Amino acid sequence: MPEMDIAEQVRTLLTTRFGVDPVSVTADATLRKLGVDSLALEELRLLIEDGLEVDLEDAELTPRNSFGQLLAAVHSAAA
Repeated sequence: MPEMDIAEQVRTLLTTRFGVDPVSVTADATLRKLGVDSLALEELRLLIEDGLEVDLEDAELTPRNSFGQLLAAVHSAAA
């Protein structure tokens, strides 16, 4: 899947499911800054796994990770 498609799909999940302002979703914005706590991160992980058919089980993600780091984990899982 092309990088832009993954980024757009994850950005769309953040904005539609978690109410994140699209302007705030930048590569260096931490998930915590975007309002994603540990519980929301687990929900996001499941939504990404289901929607993009990837396995993020081994990805060590925390709310301190940036949006860019989240995308890198998704790309790695998709490879």
